[in-house]
Amino acid sequence: MQPAIEAFAQFLRIERNCSALTIKSYREDLESLLEYFRDSVGATPQASEVTVASLRGFVAYLHECQYARTTMARRLACLRSFFRFCCREGLSQTNPAKALRTPRAGRRLPHFLSTEQVAQLLEAPPANQPLGLRDRAMFETLYSAGLRVAELASLNVENWDRDAGILRVIGKGRKERFAPVGRHAAIALLRWMEVRRPAANAPAVQQAAMFLNKRGRRLTTRSIGRLLEKYIRQTGLDKLTTPHTLRHSFATHLLDGGADLRSVQELLGHKSLTTTQIYTHVSTKRLRDTYEGAHPHAKGQQRPRAH
Repeated sequence: MQPAIEAFAQFLRIERNCSALTIKSYREDLESLLEYFRDSVGATPQASEVTVASLRGFVAYLHECQYARTTMARRLACLRSFFRFCCREGLSQTNPAKALRTPRAGRRLPHFLSTEQVAQLLEAPPANQPLGLRDRAMFETLYSAGLRVAELASLNVENWDRDAGILRVIGKGRKERFAPVGRHAAIALLRWMEVRRPAANAPAVQQAAMFLNKRGRRLTTRSIGRLLEKYIRQTGLDKLTTPHTLRHSFATHLLDGGADLRSVQELLGHKSLTTTQIYTHVSTKRLRDTYEGAHPHAKGQQRPRAH
Protein backbone atom coordinates (compact mmCIF):
# COMPACT_ATOMS: atom_id res chain seq x y z
CA MET A 1 0.00 0.00 0.00
CA GLN A 2 2.94 2.32 0.59
CA PRO A 3 3.85 2.46 -3.16
CA ALA A 4 0.21 3.37 -3.88
CA ILE A 5 0.45 6.24 -1.38
CA GLU A 6 3.65 7.49 -3.05
CA ALA A 7 1.97 7.35 -6.47
CA PHE A 8 -1.03 9.21 -5.04
CA ALA A 9 1.23 11.93 -3.61
CA GLN A 10 2.87 12.32 -7.02
CA PHE A 11 -0.57 12.56 -8.63
CA LEU A 12 -1.57 15.31 -6.18
CA ARG A 13 1.63 17.23 -6.86
CA ILE A 14 1.75 16.95 -10.66
CA GLU A 15 -1.85 16.56 -11.87
CA ARG A 16 -3.79 18.27 -9.11
CA ASN A 17 -1.11 20.92 -8.47
CA CYS A 18 -1.67 20.65 -4.72
CA SER A 19 0.53 22.54 -2.29
CA ALA A 20 3.20 20.80 -0.22
CA LEU A 21 1.08 21.41 2.89
CA THR A 22 -1.98 19.72 1.34
CA ILE A 23 0.08 16.71 0.25
CA LYS A 24 1.56 16.48 3.76
CA SER A 25 -1.96 16.40 5.23
CA TYR A 26 -3.04 13.63 2.84
CA ARG A 27 0.05 11.62 3.73
CA GLU A 28 -0.62 11.96 7.45
CA ASP A 29 -4.23 10.83 7.01
CA LEU A 30 -3.18 7.76 5.03
CA GLU A 31 -0.35 6.97 7.45
CA SER A 32 -2.91 6.91 10.27
CA LEU A 33 -4.78 4.20 8.33
CA LEU A 34 -1.58 2.17 7.89
CA GLU A 35 -0.83 2.52 11.59
CA TYR A 36 -4.33 1.25 12.41
CA PHE A 37 -3.81 -1.81 10.18
CA ARG A 38 -0.42 -2.54 11.76
CA ASP A 39 -1.87 -2.36 15.27
CA SER A 40 -5.08 -4.29 14.53
CA VAL A 41 -3.96 -7.03 12.13
CA GLY A 42 -0.17 -6.81 12.37
CA ALA A 43 0.36 -6.00 8.68
CA THR A 44 -0.61 -3.48 6.02
CA PRO A 45 -2.75 -4.84 3.17
CA GLN A 46 -2.50 -3.98 -0.50
CA ALA A 47 -4.91 -1.29 -1.71
CA SER A 48 -6.93 -3.99 -3.49
CA GLU A 49 -7.32 -5.94 -0.23
CA VAL A 50 -8.90 -3.12 1.79
CA THR A 51 -12.60 -3.72 2.37
CA VAL A 52 -15.54 -1.63 3.52
CA ALA A 53 -15.57 -3.63 6.76
CA SER A 54 -11.92 -2.87 7.51
CA LEU A 55 -12.48 0.84 6.87
CA ARG A 56 -15.51 0.81 9.14
CA GLY A 57 -13.22 -0.62 11.80
CA PHE A 58 -10.89 2.33 11.20
CA VAL A 59 -13.79 4.77 11.61
CA ALA A 60 -14.77 3.03 14.87
CA TYR A 61 -11.16 3.39 16.02
CA LEU A 62 -11.28 7.13 15.30
CA HIS A 63 -14.49 7.36 17.35
CA GLU A 64 -12.81 5.51 20.25
CA CYS A 65 -9.87 7.91 20.12
CA GLN A 66 -12.39 10.78 20.35
CA TYR A 67 -11.19 12.56 17.24
CA ALA A 68 -13.16 15.66 16.31
CA ARG A 69 -15.86 15.13 13.71
CA THR A 70 -14.13 17.58 11.40
CA THR A 71 -10.94 15.50 11.58
CA MET A 72 -12.85 12.31 10.85
CA ALA A 73 -14.64 13.93 7.93
CA ARG A 74 -11.33 15.11 6.47
CA ARG A 75 -9.78 11.64 6.78
CA LEU A 76 -12.76 9.99 5.11
CA ALA A 77 -12.58 12.50 2.27
CA CYS A 78 -8.89 11.65 1.89
CA LEU A 79 -9.68 7.91 1.77
CA ARG A 80 -12.32 8.43 -0.91
CA SER A 81 -9.87 10.39 -3.06
CA PHE A 82 -7.09 7.85 -2.51
CA PHE A 83 -9.15 4.79 -3.42
CA ARG A 84 -10.71 6.62 -6.36
CA PHE A 85 -7.16 7.17 -7.60
CA CYS A 86 -6.36 3.48 -6.98
CA CYS A 87 -9.37 2.46 -9.10
CA ARG A 88 -8.25 4.76 -11.88
CA GLU A 89 -4.74 3.31 -11.84
CA GLY A 90 -5.91 -0.30 -11.65
CA LEU A 91 -4.56 -0.78 -8.12
CA SER A 92 -8.04 -1.61 -6.79
CA GLN A 93 -11.26 -2.85 -8.37
CA THR A 94 -13.61 -0.91 -6.09
CA ASN A 95 -13.60 2.12 -3.83
CA PRO A 96 -14.33 0.74 -0.34
CA ALA A 97 -14.46 4.26 1.14
CA LYS A 98 -17.40 5.23 -1.06
CA ALA A 99 -19.89 3.44 1.21
CA LEU A 100 -18.73 5.18 4.39
CA ARG A 101 -20.94 7.88 5.86
CA THR A 102 -19.29 11.13 6.82
CA PRO A 103 -20.17 12.19 10.38
CA ARG A 104 -22.18 15.37 10.49
CA ALA A 105 -20.16 18.12 12.08
CA GLY A 106 -21.78 21.07 13.75
CA ARG A 107 -20.17 24.13 12.30
CA ARG A 108 -18.63 26.43 14.87
CA LEU A 109 -18.75 30.14 14.33
CA PRO A 110 -15.29 31.54 13.58
CA HIS A 111 -13.46 33.39 16.32
CA PHE A 112 -12.86 37.05 15.48
CA LEU A 113 -11.71 40.26 17.14
CA SER A 114 -13.57 43.55 17.44
CA THR A 115 -12.18 46.55 15.57
CA GLU A 116 -10.85 47.89 18.89
CA GLN A 117 -9.09 44.61 19.64
CA VAL A 118 -7.58 44.49 16.16
CA ALA A 119 -6.25 48.02 16.63
CA GLN A 120 -4.77 47.01 19.99
CA LEU A 121 -2.99 44.04 18.41
CA LEU A 122 -1.70 45.98 15.41
CA GLU A 123 -0.17 48.65 17.65
CA ALA A 124 1.57 46.12 19.92
CA PRO A 125 4.79 45.58 17.90
CA PRO A 126 7.37 48.31 18.64
CA ALA A 127 7.61 50.89 15.84
CA ASN A 128 11.20 51.83 16.72
CA GLN A 129 12.74 48.42 15.94
CA PRO A 130 13.21 46.72 12.54
CA LEU A 131 11.57 43.47 13.65
CA GLY A 132 8.74 45.44 15.24
CA LEU A 133 8.15 47.20 11.91
CA ARG A 134 8.14 43.80 10.23
CA ASP A 135 5.57 42.43 12.66
CA ARG A 136 3.35 45.48 12.25
CA ALA A 137 3.51 45.09 8.49
CA MET A 138 2.71 41.36 8.72
CA PHE A 139 -0.34 41.75 10.93
CA GLU A 140 -1.58 44.81 9.05
CA THR A 141 -1.34 42.82 5.80
CA LEU A 142 -3.09 39.78 7.26
CA TYR A 143 -5.99 41.94 8.40
CA SER A 144 -6.08 44.40 5.49
CA ALA A 145 -6.00 41.74 2.76
CA GLY A 146 -7.67 38.84 4.62
CA LEU A 147 -4.80 36.47 3.87
CA ARG A 148 -4.22 32.95 5.10
CA VAL A 149 -0.97 32.66 7.04
CA ALA A 150 0.50 30.37 4.35
CA GLU A 151 -0.31 33.01 1.73
CA LEU A 152 1.42 35.66 3.83
CA ALA A 153 4.53 33.51 4.31
CA SER A 154 4.79 32.81 0.57
CA LEU A 155 4.55 36.48 -0.46
CA ASN A 156 7.47 37.91 -2.40
CA VAL A 157 8.35 41.57 -2.71
CA GLU A 158 7.43 41.47 -6.40
CA ASN A 159 3.87 40.38 -5.48
CA TRP A 160 3.12 43.88 -4.16
CA ASP A 161 2.06 46.46 -6.73
CA ARG A 162 2.56 49.66 -4.76
CA ASP A 163 1.00 51.94 -7.37
CA ALA A 164 -2.16 49.84 -7.72
CA GLY A 165 -2.29 49.02 -3.99
CA ILE A 166 -2.79 45.28 -4.51
CA LEU A 167 -1.09 42.01 -3.71
CA ARG A 168 -0.88 39.05 -6.09
CA VAL A 169 -1.68 36.11 -3.83
CA ILE A 170 -1.26 32.41 -4.53
CA GLY A 171 -3.98 30.64 -2.54
CA LYS A 172 -5.18 27.08 -2.11
CA GLY A 173 -4.75 24.87 -5.15
CA ARG A 174 -2.22 27.42 -6.51
CA LYS A 175 -5.17 29.61 -7.43
CA GLU A 176 -4.17 33.22 -7.99
CA ARG A 177 -6.15 36.22 -6.81
CA PHE A 178 -5.57 39.92 -6.27
CA ALA A 179 -6.03 41.35 -2.78
CA PRO A 180 -6.29 45.09 -2.11
CA VAL A 181 -3.96 46.62 0.46
CA GLY A 182 -5.42 49.34 2.68
CA ARG A 183 -3.68 52.61 3.49
CA HIS A 184 -2.52 51.55 6.97
CA ALA A 185 -1.07 48.29 5.64
CA ALA A 186 0.63 50.10 2.74
CA ILE A 187 2.32 52.53 5.15
CA ALA A 188 3.42 49.64 7.39
CA LEU A 189 4.84 47.76 4.38
CA LEU A 190 6.76 50.83 3.19
CA ARG A 191 8.32 51.30 6.63
CA TRP A 192 9.29 47.64 6.73
CA MET A 193 10.82 47.83 3.24
CA GLU A 194 13.12 50.63 4.44
CA VAL A 195 14.75 48.30 7.00
CA ARG A 196 14.30 44.91 5.28
CA ARG A 197 17.68 43.21 4.83
CA PRO A 198 17.76 39.79 3.09
CA ALA A 199 20.74 37.52 3.78
CA ALA A 200 23.36 37.99 1.08
CA ASN A 201 24.26 34.28 1.07
CA ALA A 202 20.65 33.04 0.98
CA PRO A 203 19.16 31.39 -2.12
CA ALA A 204 17.20 33.67 -4.45
CA VAL A 205 13.87 32.22 -3.30
CA GLN A 206 14.74 33.29 0.26
CA GLN A 207 15.97 36.76 -0.70
CA ALA A 208 12.76 37.43 -2.62
CA ALA A 209 10.55 36.87 0.44
CA MET A 210 8.45 39.79 1.65
CA PHE A 211 8.84 38.90 5.32
CA LEU A 212 12.19 37.77 6.69
CA ASN A 213 13.38 36.38 10.00
CA LYS A 214 16.28 37.93 11.93
CA ARG A 215 18.71 35.90 9.81
CA GLY A 216 17.36 37.48 6.63
CA ARG A 217 15.50 34.40 5.40
CA ARG A 218 11.82 33.72 4.70
CA LEU A 219 9.58 33.47 7.76
CA THR A 220 7.65 30.21 8.12
CA THR A 221 3.97 29.93 9.02
CA ARG A 222 4.99 28.44 12.36
CA SER A 223 7.23 31.40 13.15
CA ILE A 224 4.45 33.85 12.27
CA GLY A 225 2.12 31.98 14.62
CA ARG A 226 4.66 32.15 17.45
CA LEU A 227 5.18 35.88 16.93
CA LEU A 228 1.44 36.47 17.14
CA GLU A 229 1.26 34.43 20.35
CA LYS A 230 3.88 36.74 21.88
CA TYR A 231 1.80 39.83 21.17
CA ILE A 232 -1.39 38.13 22.33
CA ARG A 233 0.27 37.57 25.70
CA GLN A 234 1.44 41.17 25.82
CA THR A 235 -1.97 42.63 25.00
CA GLY A 236 -4.01 40.18 27.07
CA LEU A 237 -6.28 39.34 24.14
CA ASP A 238 -8.12 36.03 23.85
CA LYS A 239 -5.66 33.11 23.76
CA LEU A 240 -7.76 31.52 21.01
CA THR A 241 -6.49 34.21 18.65
CA THR A 242 -4.41 32.86 15.75
CA PRO A 243 -3.22 34.37 12.46
CA HIS A 244 -6.43 33.01 10.92
CA THR A 245 -8.42 35.07 13.44
CA LEU A 246 -7.35 38.20 11.56
CA ARG A 247 -8.76 36.69 8.36
CA HIS A 248 -12.02 35.92 10.19
CA SER A 249 -12.06 39.48 11.54
CA PHE A 250 -11.45 40.87 8.04
CA ALA A 251 -14.49 39.06 6.62
CA THR A 252 -16.75 39.82 9.60
CA HIS A 253 -15.91 43.52 9.60
CA LEU A 254 -16.50 43.75 5.85
CA LEU A 255 -19.98 42.27 6.19
CA ASP A 256 -20.72 44.45 9.20
CA GLY A 257 -19.72 47.43 7.07
CA GLY A 258 -22.20 46.52 4.32
CA ALA A 259 -20.07 44.52 1.87
CA ASP A 260 -21.97 41.96 -0.19
CA LEU A 261 -21.27 38.27 0.23
CA ARG A 262 -20.01 37.69 -3.33
CA SER A 263 -17.37 40.40 -2.95
CA VAL A 264 -16.19 38.93 0.35
CA GLN A 265 -16.01 35.51 -1.29
CA GLU A 266 -13.71 36.87 -4.00
CA LEU A 267 -11.55 38.75 -1.52
CA LEU A 268 -11.12 35.64 0.62
CA GLY A 269 -10.46 33.42 -2.38
CA HIS A 270 -13.19 30.95 -1.43
CA LYS A 271 -14.12 28.46 -4.13
CA SER A 272 -17.67 28.11 -2.83
CA LEU A 273 -20.05 30.76 -1.54
CA THR A 274 -21.17 28.25 1.10
CA THR A 275 -17.80 28.62 2.82
CA THR A 276 -18.20 32.39 2.98
CA GLN A 277 -21.76 32.22 4.31
CA ILE A 278 -20.53 31.24 7.78
CA TYR A 279 -19.64 34.91 8.30
CA THR A 280 -23.23 35.97 7.77
CA HIS A 281 -24.10 33.85 10.82
CA VAL A 282 -21.49 35.75 12.82
CA SER A 283 -22.90 39.12 11.78
CA THR A 284 -26.49 37.97 12.37
CA LYS A 285 -25.58 36.70 15.85
CA ARG A 286 -24.02 40.05 16.71
CA LEU A 287 -27.14 41.85 15.56
CA ARG A 288 -29.28 39.51 17.66
CA ASP A 289 -27.09 40.01 20.75
CA THR A 290 -27.28 43.78 20.30
CA TYR A 291 -31.06 43.62 19.91
CA GLU A 292 -31.56 41.42 22.96
CA GLY A 293 -29.29 43.63 25.04
CA ALA A 294 -30.93 46.91 24.06
CA HIS A 295 -34.59 46.38 23.15
CA PRO A 296 -36.93 46.29 26.19
CA HIS A 297 -39.34 43.79 24.58
CA ALA A 298 -36.48 41.41 23.71
CA LYS A 299 -35.59 40.70 27.32
CA GLY A 300 -38.67 38.75 28.28
CA GLN A 301 -40.10 41.71 30.17
CA GLN A 302 -43.84 41.98 30.60
CA ARG A 303 -45.69 44.36 28.36
CA PRO A 304 -46.82 47.44 30.26
CA ARG A 305 -50.55 47.23 30.92
CA ALA A 306 -52.83 49.79 29.38
CA HIS A 307 -54.70 51.99 31.89
